[in-house]
Amino acid sequence: MATINPIQFIQQVRAEVSKVVWPTRREVLLTTVMVFIMAALTAIFFALVDLSIRGGLQLLFGMFN
Repeated sequence: MATINPIQFIQQVRAEVSKVVWPTRREVLLTTVMVFIMAALTAIFFALVDLSIRGGLQLLFGMFN
């Protein structure tokens, strides 16, 4: 098993981090807005599904009363 001393490790980490392409402020803002929009649409969708299932069950169980 090869061992790497701490200085080599830090040098390798710095080399790898320098290869990372960081997103621009605009890209981060745009993707954040898109995540909030998709979360809101998903919440609305599941709320409508919940309401329709609840309404259907109330109709179904209302028949047997």
